[in-house]
Formats: sequence, C-alpha cells, structure tokens
Amino acid sequence: MTRRFGNSPLPGKNYVARPGVYAILPGKRGLLLTHQSQPEPEFQLPGGGIDPGESPLRALHREVWEETGWTIARPRRLGVFRRFTFMPDYDIWAEKICPVYLATPVRSCGDPVEPDHTACWMKPRDAMVELANAGDRHFVRRMLGLC
Repeated sequence: MTRRFGNSPLPGKNYVARPGVYAILPGKRGLLLTHQSQPEPEFQLPGGGIDPGESPLRALHREVWEETGWTIARPRRLGVFRRFTFMPDYDIWAEKICPVYLATPVRSCGDPVEPDHTACWMKPRDAMVELANAGDRHFVRRMLGLC
C-alpha cells in the first residue's frame, strides 16, 4: 500500500485519481522549489499532473520547466506517496498519487511559464518546515538521511 500523508478521505466525497510527478532539486544554493501564490500561497516541490499519453519522466521535465524555468538531468525515483485534497483550480476532490524524484537542476531558461509560480532557492532544513504538504517534507527529510 502507498503511504498516505495529510487528511483521510472524507466520507461521501468522490475522489478523482490524479497521478503526477514531483522533484527534489538540490543545487549549490539549496533546493530549487516553486512558490505558488494562488489560490493559497505555498512552497512546493516542482511538479504536477501527468497529461494523457505522457510518460512520467516527460511530465517531470515539463512540469519542472513550467514551474521553475529550469531544465533538469538524471532523475532518479525516490518513492511515492498519496494524499486526498480538494483542487480548486479543477473544482475536484482528488486522490493525488505523487512519485518523487531526485534530479539535478541544469540550466535556467527564464521565468516560470506557469501562472502564479515563482522559482526560489531554499536551504533544505528550511524546506522541511516551509513546504506546504507533509509528503514533500517527508521526502526532503529522507533525502537528507533524517528518516
């Protein structure tokens, strides 16, 4: 069974499976994260949904570029978690399936193209506190060898 972080599913809600991919991106300045200002301001691991017909690795490269403006190399899967949440952008209750990869940020190609996203660098220990969801925080702790 895939480990769950966050809230349990609410009784009576119909959850839509939303597979995605997410990346921990360590560099000289810390971890490359994205800050999403809408609908709620929060720091996140870069990543997001896998489009129909798209491979997980292709989606990872696309999502990191859209949310940070960076290209990446050498993605390696660390694990997976799931969480149940309301996604206001899509007006759905979702069971998010969240594989997490470790990858190397290679080159900044400009600003993020995803609306309301900003690329930012953060010290890994700060990210363990500031990341918005417990699954992201868990994988950063794991990357640091703290769990």
